[in-house]
Amino acid sequence: MNLVIVESPAKAKTINKFLGKNYTVKPSMGHLIDLPKSQLGVEPDEDFKVKYITIRGKGKILAELRRLAAKADAVYLATDPDREGEAIAWHLHNEFKLDPLVPCRVEFNEITKGAIKKAFTAPRRINYDLVDAQQARRVLDRLVGYKISPILWEKVRRGLSAGRVQSATLNILCLRQEEIAKFTSREYWTIEGQFDIESTKVKAVLSKVDGEKPVLDNEAVAGSIAQRVKNTPFILSKLISKPRQKRPKPPFITSTLQQQAGSKLNYSPKKTMAIAQQLYEGIALGKRGTTGLITYMRTDSVRISSEIQKATGDFLAARFSPQYVPETPPVYSSRKGAQEAHEAIRPTNVTLTPEEIQAYLTPEQFALYRLIWQRFVMSQMTPAKYMQQTATVSGDGLEFLASEMTLIFPGFLAAGNGEEEKEKGVNLGGLIEGSPAHLETVVPIQHFTQPPPAYSEAMLVKEMENKGIGRPSTYAPTIETLLNRGYAEKINSALTPTELGITVNNLLRDFFPDIPNLDFTAALENQLDTVGEGDLHWKQVVGSFYSKFKKYVEIAQEEMDTVNIEDEVSDEICENCGQNMVIKRGRFGKFLACPGYPQCKNTKPLLTKINVPCPKCGGNIVQRRSKKGRLFYGCEKYPSCDFVSWKRPVKETCPQCHSMLVVEKKNVLACSNQDCDYQVINSNA
Repeated sequence: MNLVIVESPAKAKTINKFLGKNYTVKPSMGHLIDLPKSQLGVEPDEDFKVKYITIRGKGKILAELRRLAAKADAVYLATDPDREGEAIAWHLHNEFKLDPLVPCRVEFNEITKGAIKKAFTAPRRINYDLVDAQQARRVLDRLVGYKISPILWEKVRRGLSAGRVQSATLNILCLRQEEIAKFTSREYWTIEGQFDIESTKVKAVLSKVDGEKPVLDNEAVAGSIAQRVKNTPFILSKLISKPRQKRPKPPFITSTLQQQAGSKLNYSPKKTMAIAQQLYEGIALGKRGTTGLITYMRTDSVRISSEIQKATGDFLAARFSPQYVPETPPVYSSRKGAQEAHEAIRPTNVTLTPEEIQAYLTPEQFALYRLIWQRFVMSQMTPAKYMQQTATVSGDGLEFLASEMTLIFPGFLAAGNGEEEKEKGVNLGGLIEGSPAHLETVVPIQHFTQPPPAYSEAMLVKEMENKGIGRPSTYAPTIETLLNRGYAEKINSALTPTELGITVNNLLRDFFPDIPNLDFTAALENQLDTVGEGDLHWKQVVGSFYSKFKKYVEIAQEEMDTVNIEDEVSDEICENCGQNMVIKRGRFGKFLACPGYPQCKNTKPLLTKINVPCPKCGGNIVQRRSKKGRLFYGCEKYPSCDFVSWKRPVKETCPQCHSMLVVEKKNVLACSNQDCDYQVINSNA
C-alpha cells in the first residue's frame, strides 16, 4: 500500500479516484507542525534556532498519518505546489523519518487524471531552498509580530498586532488617505463642439487655440473662447485613418484574478480564493465524476505549457475559425521573480465551457469559472483589429479634434460576454478633407480635478503587487487581517484606515521605520525569493534584518508614549444603567458595549439602520450578516418580527402592487413581490 498525503479532504477524494486501490490518500488539513503560539519559538542569540511543535488539536491527525506511513510501502507528499506546501511536506518528511535520498515529493499544477498520473511517475526530493525561503518568512514574521505587538498592547490597546506585510499594506492605505486629505481641487474647462460635415454628425473637443493647448481655468475665459468659436467658419482640415490592434491580456495570475473578480463580480479577495480553491480541488460533474476545473490558483507566472496551447488552438479553430488562432502561440512575460515552474490560472480542460457545466456549479462557482475560462481563451486568440480615424476641424486659429475607433475584426473579443470593449464609433472614412464643417452647438464644460480614489480591495491588491509587498498567497489574508484588527474599514467598497490604524501606522513610522517602509519590504521580499532560488542563506537574511530591528525594539520600549484612543460613542442607551453605549470591535466585527464595564457588562450587536421602515411592523430595517458572512436585511425587532430580505429595500413602493421595492442591481429597482414584474432605473445609484 502506498500512502499519499495532500492538504484537504476534497483534494484527497478527487485524487483517490485517479490513483486506484494501491494508494491511500489522506489529508493533513494544512499545517500540522508550526512555531508555538504561546512563545516566540525563535532564538536570535542561538543562530536563530527554531522550535517547532505539533499544532494544538492536530495531534490525532499527525499520529494517524505517522501510523499509516510506518506501514506503507512508499510515502508520497503531494501538498500544494508552493513554498507553504513544500514546508508542510518537509515537516511530515522529518516526522516520518523518511530516507532523504528517496524521492517522495509529488507536485502537480492541476487535479486531472493525466496530470496526477504523470506527477507520480516522477517524484522528486524535498526542495530545501523553498523550505528555507518559507522558514525565513515565518521567522521574520514571528520576530516582527511577537516583538512589536506586546509594545502596542502596552502603549495603545490590547489585542493589536503588527506584521511584516500587514504593516506595509496599512501604510499604503494611510499614504493614500494623506494624499486625499492634502488634495486641493482645481477648476478647469473644456469646450465641445458638434459639427455637421457632409451630413455626418461629428463631436469634437477644442485642442488648440492659436497653435497652443488651451488653458481654460475659469468660466470667463471659457465663455470668451466659446463666443469666438461661434463666430468662426470651420473646415475639415485633416483626416487620418490608421489601422490599430488591441491585444488580449495575459491569463490570470493570483493578483489579477482577485482584481477582476473584485471589479466584475464584487468578490473580496478572500471570497475569490475560497471559490477558486473549490474549482481547483474538484467539482462533481455528473457522469464525468469529480473534476478539477482550474489549475493551481496561487501563482505569479503567466506561462502556459506548449501542450495546452496546442490543444487550445485546435479548440478555437473548431469553435470560431482558424483566423482567430495566432500563427504562433502568444508568449506573455511574467514579472521579475515569478516562479516560472508554475503556470497561469487556466481551465484544466478548455473544451469544458462554462455553459456546458453550469448545472453542476453554484452561481458563484459558475461566475468565477466563466471569468477564468474567458480570460484564458481570449489570451490565446488573435488581436482585435480597428480602424482609428482622427479628424481635425480648423478655423481662424482654432482646432477641434475628433477621434473614432471602428471595429473591423473582433479577434479575441469574440470569446467575451459583451462586457469587453467593442468600440463602435462614427465612420469618418467617407469624409473629404477641405469640406465645410458647420458648427451646430458649442458647449463649455466645467470640471474639477479629483483627489486620488480610496483603494478598493481589488485596487489594493494591484498596488501590493506593483510595490512588491507580499506574494500571491498573502494578498487576501493580509487585507482580511487589517479589517479584522480594526485598522481599516470598508465603506461602500472603499478601504480607508481607521483612527486606530492611522495611530498604529504613525507609531510604526516613528519607532520602526523599516517595517511600514514599502521599498524596504519589497527589497526584503526579493531577498527571500533569492533564498528560494538557492543563491542566499536564510539565516543571513534574517540576521541582517534582526541586527537593526532589535535596536528599534529597545528604543520603542523605553521611549514610546502611551496613546489613548477613545471609543466612539453611539446614540444607543444601555437599558441596564442608562449610559450611552460605545462602539467596540471584536473578532467578529463591531459591537455595542456599555462604558460602565466591569460593573455593567451589557453588550449587543451594532445594527446599521438603512432608514427604511419594515413592511410588516413599521420598525427599522437593519443590515445583518448570516453565519457565512453574507449580508442580508431584517427587522430590528427580530425575533418578534421575522421580516428578512437578501436584497436591500428602499423607501419607494411598487406603483403596480404597492409592495416594497428592492435593489435588484446597482442601477435597477425591482418589486419584491415575485408575482410582479415591475422594474425601474434606480436614479439614486
